[in-house]
Amino acid sequence: MKHFAGSIKKLILCGLSAFSIIGASLGLPMTAFADDTTQGFSMSPMKENMILNPGETYQSSFTIFNPATNPTNFSYEINISPFFVDENYQNIFSAEGSYSEITEWITINSPLTGTLTPNQQEEIYFTVNVPSDAPAGGQYAAIIVSSADPTTFGEDSAIIERTAIAHTIFAEITGATVHKGDVTDVSVPSFLLSGEISGESTIKNTGNVHGRATYKLTVNSISGEELYSNVDNPETHDVLPGRTYYHKTSWENTPAIGIFNVIYSVDFDGVVTDVTSTVIICPIWLMLVIVGVIALIVGFIIVKIKKH
Repeated sequence: MKHFAGSIKKLILCGLSAFSIIGASLGLPMTAFADDTTQGFSMSPMKENMILNPGETYQSSFTIFNPATNPTNFSYEINISPFFVDENYQNIFSAEGSYSEITEWITINSPLTGTLTPNQQEEIYFTVNVPSDAPAGGQYAAIIVSSADPTTFGEDSAIIERTAIAHTIFAEITGATVHKGDVTDVSVPSFLLSGEISGESTIKNTGNVHGRATYKLTVNSISGEELYSNVDNPETHDVLPGRTYYHKTSWENTPAIGIFNVIYSVDFDGVVTDVTSTVIICPIWLMLVIVGVIALIVGFIIVKIKKH
């Protein structure tokens, strides 16, 4: 039994090691990317948008923090990596042709290694030196802060994991930039048996720089009363050049039954596509009741006709 439990433990740890694919792309053994809530350390901000001119020097910084809830010191190291997404819009940290030249323009002005005690923070400074012949369009990079001391899972385990956080840089180099995209497959289902009212769309960025997509959903009752709207706080997402991005915006508190008027709007870099639809939500049990009532009415009419 002890041997069996040990085997299960190792299987679970092997599952965790799937994150090592990202780490391998960074040249860091067994690295798992963390978010800003990871106990080990956090980062603010995790993303930065820049508009740069050829020949310009740009200086910026971000903060890393070891929370007091982490009782140990955190030793870290800093690396610069290309950043892009694959065809499935999954983050990749590898070269992407002309879109990753900015990695050669970035200089880290802070020490590349350090240690944070619990509740300590450190400002990381960097400079972007844009060459005068820099190509217009999008440039993407990530400044990676990773744990310098690997964590081993269990005394008898050979699996080692490093945690890492990426400060991603979305830069637009001025010049002959092309903001262009195709918004396709914009739809709102008109009939639902169950589930949430939602709008779905796909955007293909055909330009040479990232564009901002904004998604708005408004749901009104059949009488015109507004039941839900995210217009004041719409969902947004950056779509990188040459990539296709699918998005779904939903009303989480959709009632189980009803008839609604829905407006779904997609704005990609100022080009707006709207869809208006009447949505009927009728659960299967209600459909069966309706069919049963109709069948009784039809049967009643047939009996009356036969009597006459």
